Amino acid sequence: MIKMYLASVLKRKRISQEQLFMLSVLVVNGGNYLYNLILGRLLGPEQFADAAVLITFLLVLSFVAMSFQLVTAKFSVIFENNLFTSFISKVYKNAIIVGISLGALIIIFSKQLQEIFNTASSSMFVVFGIGVPLYFLMSVNRGVFQGKKAFKHLSITYQTEMLSRLLITLGLLFLFNIQSSLVIAIGILISFGFGLIPFKFENLNFKTSYVIEASHSKLVRNFFIITAFYEFTQIIINNSDILLVKHYFESYEAGLYASLALIGRIVYFIAWMFVMLLLPTVVQLKKEGKPTAPILFKYVGYIATIASVIVLCCSLFPETAITLLFGKSYIAMAPLLWKYALATGLFAVSNIFAYYYLSLDRYIPVVFSGVFGMLQMGLVIFFHESLEQVVHMQIIAMILLLVFQLVNFVLDSKTKLTKVKCSAEQDWEWHNEFT
Repeated sequence: MIKMYLASVLKRKRISQEQLFMLSVLVVNGGNYLYNLILGRLLGPEQFADAAVLITFLLVLSFVAMSFQLVTAKFSVIFENNLFTSFISKVYKNAIIVGISLGALIIIFSKQLQEIFNTASSSMFVVFGIGVPLYFLMSVNRGVFQGKKAFKHLSITYQTEMLSRLLITLGLLFLFNIQSSLVIAIGILISFGFGLIPFKFENLNFKTSYVIEASHSKLVRNFFIITAFYEFTQIIINNSDILLVKHYFESYEAGLYASLALIGRIVYFIAWMFVMLLLPTVVQLKKEGKPTAPILFKYVGYIATIASVIVLCCSLFPETAITLLFGKSYIAMAPLLWKYALATGLFAVSNIFAYYYLSLDRYIPVVFSGVFGMLQMGLVIFFHESLEQVVHMQIIAMILLLVFQLVNFVLDSKTKLTKVKCSAEQDWEWHNEFT
């Protein structure tokens, strides 16, 4: 009896795949932050500004590839058997084409990119461009794991990418003592290959004979278009401030701001794991005809709590946080730390609403969310007298975005409630008429 009881307790306390994934994401985010923090310390503000441009390119690439990952994740839930096989083959084919095209453009215009972003070398863009097709393959592979809720495999892909980039980059910096953005690019390129582990080779089959029906193709196409649009807005919202600061300010100030952005965005990258869990869950609940709003409330609560704690810590211990993470050379950014964290926290909460509607095929709120979010770029372009003003513009933009999301959700809920009441009243009238 005792053995049976202990076995049941252990079974109940066993970590689920979702919990494992959440822990994995925290480790990955921690590793990525360690990567950036070490670079900040080793390179100093001016050289780190160049590295920040390349890291920003990596973030931009991740948002572009995310369109493929999300469409794969969603329809991996909906499609089955031959339909899934044909669908995933087509996604891989299109991802490879887009990856090669974008990589080629980066390589061709590497000199122009060097001039635009005032970097010391163009070679880092060439190396980065070579790795772009691999990243798109990796994203589709992750989409399959996400949709099938194979969170163990999904965790491994993120872990291998992060660890390989961290170890290889630091190894090159310490062993060869080369403080160059080219080393960063090489580390990123190699990490894309490791990020493919584990890879579902059976899904990479371009000889499938099963034809996807026009109705299914339309669903996939519409979702991909709206997702690509929204991810494009995410690129602008998440990275325009760093690139604009790099353009309007000197390298030293741009490097200081880059450190501020890395610390302040902690809440956003933590929140991303909830988006990864949200989409397949909401799609599955919708497929089964079950309520989806409780999942939204659950994850909004998690993100709001995490954001509040981080903003509070940044407000109480800004100098300590910056000194420990980047060093005293970045201490000038201490007064702005909690403000930047507030902006990213507001954005993280509003972002959950957008992906919730995206999961439900409610595209109008997603479009408005994207357009509204891009207000940030316009405000920074017109108001950039100081780094403090840049941060204030972001706070204003994110407050307006969150207000829009909340108002839209309330109005949407009232509309649904009205429809339910009308339907109930009609059913009651019909019942009275025939009884």
